Amino acid sequence: MLRARFGVSQRRACTVVGQHRSTQRLAPPPISDDEACLREFLRDFSKQRPRWGWRRAAHAARQAGWQVNNKRIRRLWRDEGLRVPTRKRKKRLIGIGAPVGAMCPIRPNALWALDFQFDTTSDGRTLKMLNVIDEFTRECLAIEVHRSIDADDVVDILERLVLERGMAPGFVRFDNGPEFIAHAVADWCRFNGTASVFIDPGSPWQNAWIESFNGRFRDEFLNGRHFDNLLEARVLIEDWRIDYNVNRPHSAHGGLTPTDFAAKWTINQPRAA
Repeated sequence: MLRARFGVSQRRACTVVGQHRSTQRLAPPPISDDEACLREFLRDFSKQRPRWGWRRAAHAARQAGWQVNNKRIRRLWRDEGLRVPTRKRKKRLIGIGAPVGAMCPIRPNALWALDFQFDTTSDGRTLKMLNVIDEFTRECLAIEVHRSIDADDVVDILERLVLERGMAPGFVRFDNGPEFIAHAVADWCRFNGTASVFIDPGSPWQNAWIESFNGRFRDEFLNGRHFDNLLEARVLIEDWRIDYNVNRPHSAHGGLTPTDFAAKWTINQPRAA
């Protein structure tokens, strides 16, 4: 085509396209019936096993009775344009919450923050803890300790806290963990009129209050305790949670404990608030 259109020599045309001149000496041999059947076998193999490459195709061809080596299979595999599809990287699921930005609650039960924390018992088994705090009063509403916690467990814990507190929160803040972005949690928020506030992936500072609590919980209690079993962990952690709310002064409240601060706010604030 190049020689006919531009009137150049064979040498010049091959130099331009980067093709060796020996490819122009002999016409490609016609495809034999045996090779046509082998090509058809490779195409069928690629359809049935899309994640398998030419090496496994060569092994399968020899098992099927073809007397072929790897080089021939590889050449035919490329001639047919067969290849293993590149895996697409899964897009990380991100919860869709209320676009409130950096918000600061102005009353109790306005915003609850949730996060997970992990520890182990003496036998090496995992302890998974769901921490829930009220960002306004800094009260630790719950530390649920289990071997594993899924989305349904999160809903059960929130439902129990609503019954204890007498009302659902206006907002809940958490990260994009699979337990929080699940439909079960989204349905609970919708049914209770609670908006979800999701932090950006890899941005724990956007959930600063719960992260601060996690640090205190780890430093003041978990690092100095060894739990023999799940029951012991639940009892001791619940004792620490109550002590944290009732006896631990908080600098953000002027030295008041979270419980005292919540009680004082309730007395001093007008009913409209």
